[in-house]
Amino acid sequence: MLKGKTAVITGASRGIGGEIALKMAENGANTAIIYSGNRELAESVCQKASQFGVVARAYKCDVSDFLQAENACKSIISDFGTVDILVNNAGITKDNLILRMSETDFDSVIDVNLKGAFNFIKHLSRPIMKSGSGRIINISSISGIMGNAGQSNYSSAKAGMIGLTKTVAKELASRNVTCNAIAPGFIETDMTASLSQAVKDNACACIPLKRMGKAEEVASLALFLASNLSSYITGEVIKIDGGMYS
Repeated sequence: MLKGKTAVITGASRGIGGEIALKMAENGANTAIIYSGNRELAESVCQKASQFGVVARAYKCDVSDFLQAENACKSIISDFGTVDILVNNAGITKDNLILRMSETDFDSVIDVNLKGAFNFIKHLSRPIMKSGSGRIINISSISGIMGNAGQSNYSSAKAGMIGLTKTVAKELASRNVTCNAIAPGFIETDMTASLSQAVKDNACACIPLKRMGKAEEVASLALFLASNLSSYITGEVIKIDGGMYS
C-alpha cells in the first residue's frame, strides 16, 4: 500500500506513534522515527519496523526547537532522499486546573504539541510537495474538540492543531498534498496506564462502545489517511473515540 514511500513520525518511540510507525513499515514505507529522550525504545521500534523489509532510522529531536527540527529534517532528506508522509504525533501532558497551572507548564505543552507540528510541517513541506501525492497527518485529540477540565494547555494545543490542519490543507491542496487530523479519545497507552482503575471505569462508562481504544486502531486510521484510499479527503478531523463525543 505504501511501498517505496518514506514516512516521518514524531513521538514514535512508543504508544500511538510507535504503532503508527510499525503500521507504515508493515505496509511498505521506509520510516524515520523521531524521539525526544529514550533512544533504546526508538531503536527497538526501528528493529521491529526493519523486519518488514524497509529502512527504519531513529532521530533524536526536541520537536519544539525550530533549529533542532530543521536539522533533523535535513538529516532525514539526506538519508532517505525524499519524504512522502508526515505524522505529527509528538505530545506531552502537564495537567492542572487553570488556577493552579504555571506559565511554564502551559508554554511547554503548547511548544511541543502545537509548535512541534508547525516546525516539522514547515521544514518538510517542500519535499512533501515534490512527492506528488504527499500526506500530512496531525494527531489531535477529542480534548481539542470538547475541552477537558484540567487540560487547558493540552486542549488548547490540540484545538490549535485542528486549525493548523485546515489551513495547511488549503495551502498545499494545489500540490496534491492532503492534510488531515485524527482526534483520539481514551486510548490504551503508557499515558493512560497510570490512571487509576476507577478513573478508567468512569471513562469507559461514558463511551458507547464501553471500552478504551487501542493504539493499533489509531494506527490503522493513520494508514488509511496516508494511503491513496483517502486521496479526496483533506482538511478533515476524524474522531476515533468509540462514540464518546458526537
